[in-house]
Amino acid sequence: MLASLFALLIFPAGLFVLVNGLAYHWIDRKLVARLQNRVGPRWFQPAADMVKLLANEEVLPTGVDARLFTALPVVALAGALAAMIYLPIAGLPPLYNFPGDLIVAVYLLSLLTLCTGLAGAISKDRFSIIGATRALTQLFSYEAPFLLALLGPAFAAGSWQINEIMAYTSSQWLILTQPVGFVVALIGLMGKLEMAPFDTPEAETEIVAGAMTEYSGRGLALFLLGREVELVGGLTLIAAFYLGGINNPFDYALKTLVLLLGVAGVQTLMTRLRIDQVVGLWWRYGALLALGQWLLLLGQRMGT
Repeated sequence: MLASLFALLIFPAGLFVLVNGLAYHWIDRKLVARLQNRVGPRWFQPAADMVKLLANEEVLPTGVDARLFTALPVVALAGALAAMIYLPIAGLPPLYNFPGDLIVAVYLLSLLTLCTGLAGAISKDRFSIIGATRALTQLFSYEAPFLLALLGPAFAAGSWQINEIMAYTSSQWLILTQPVGFVVALIGLMGKLEMAPFDTPEAETEIVAGAMTEYSGRGLALFLLGREVELVGGLTLIAAFYLGGINNPFDYALKTLVLLLGVAGVQTLMTRLRIDQVVGLWWRYGALLALGQWLLLLGQRMGT
């Protein structure tokens, strides 16, 4: 009982994931800064930002449902943390697993975007409403290709259970046999997290902070923490499925950091896309690429 509680709250889930998310957020910002010939933040900057936000007063806008406004950030972070139970965080076996847990984990990771969209939709602020519309539109455009890309390794392994898929991928690097799925999964993760160049839903030069324009203090901090936890979860899934599995803490750190370097490179090389480019191009080609890979896998399976 105590060991399970420790695992859920401290390590490998809970507190460890929060600290891991803050660390990866700092590494991402630092890499982007260095690639742009800037210094970047100090190592404690993300933690300092969280402490400052958690200590600040949370302002409740006029005309919103107070209970919903307060609950949405909590649900967003809770969903992201709940998904970590099914993932091989720090290279350790998942805390809990069952057939089909991959689908549950992916959709728990989607709660963040859904809650962000609802948070902007319940507001009367024009920037929040526009940001919510963009966030929800982008969710539908990136969620399906991301899920299809993760189901490619599941289809090859013949299971939708994460630990069984890992057992299959630990002996082979699916990035070599399913490169399209790898690219779709990585870009899909960036789109889900609204990372540059897919950050149109919160474009500060157009709509201030998008759906979170009216959030401050604790609510904003929880949303940001949820995004950082989801970054850790997404990188873990992609590394476990496409980069030969995650069998120990060294594997976990090395492979997720390599993926993070790739993410930082994309952010550096590309400027922000328009909402029609973010949605139209990816929905049109990303989903088709993922489906094309599925057809190839199906053909191979039938051929054997």
